[in-house]
Amino acid sequence: MYEHDITLTVNGATEELTVESRTLLVHALRDGLDYTGPNVGCESGKCGVCTVHLDGEAVKSCTLLAVQADGGEVTTVEGLAGEKGGTAGVDDPADALHPIQRAFHEEHGLQCGYCTPGMVMTAAQVLEENPDPSREAIRASLKGNICRCTGYHNVVNAVESAADSLRNLDAPTGGR
Repeated sequence: MYEHDITLTVNGATEELTVESRTLLVHALRDGLDYTGPNVGCESGKCGVCTVHLDGEAVKSCTLLAVQADGGEVTTVEGLAGEKGGTAGVDDPADALHPIQRAFHEEHGLQCGYCTPGMVMTAAQVLEENPDPSREAIRASLKGNICRCTGYHNVVNAVESAADSLRNLDAPTGGR
């Protein structure tokens, strides 16, 4: 069994760890580094609960070996709060939510919460690429994320609401 020393930048922190050749990125993050935001689901890339951003792209971390991410920048759902105004108006950064996380909370898009980290990370990628998606586009973009609780109505509402919030953050204030 071969082991490799790898370095990841996770949510802005440099992390070094030793992994076996076959260690999946999701297991390196959860078991090796205690980032428990990405969940383990199908381990075949079908459910999306393990979605993280690797070098700015949403990836299913159960489909990548940790060694493939060596030297990369990983953002988990825990690290999303520090981006795009997530800390605005919050005294304690630990209480901060990214506008997407806030929208999932406010629109009751959480349900049991197991799929939520993957949904949020996928939504972040979708809204980065298309700041004003239609409901159909949102549904299509989330097709790789499975929720087994109820349905996607509130999740789609949350992504729409987050899109509105993010557009307002990006809009010029018109001040002099």
